Amino acid sequence: MNDKEALFSLIGEKVFRIRGYLVMLDRDLAGLYGVETKRLNESVRRHIKRFDNEDTMFQITQLEYSEASRSQFATLKRGENIKYMPYAFTELGIAKL
Repeated sequence: MNDKEALFSLIGEKVFRIRGYLVMLDRDLAGLYGVETKRLNESVRRHIKRFDNEDTMFQITQLEYSEASRSQFATLKRGENIKYMPYAFTELGIAKL
């Protein structure tokens, strides 16, 4: 497997279907960009008009998080407690980042 295939494989593992959208979570995007999740979300808040509807991003609910964690988020630790629900970015939202 070459570097390009490895990158596509890595990204593919970070794509989830939530509310009918294919999305990536803020923490995964922050990792790809080499920044802290907190900093990525601060930048989004500074430019919130770009992300003004669900077609670009949305915050997932506790129910969506727990349902998805059973089947999709293989990296979650059992009993993991998170302070804020992650933001999910659609393809359009990722392009706007």
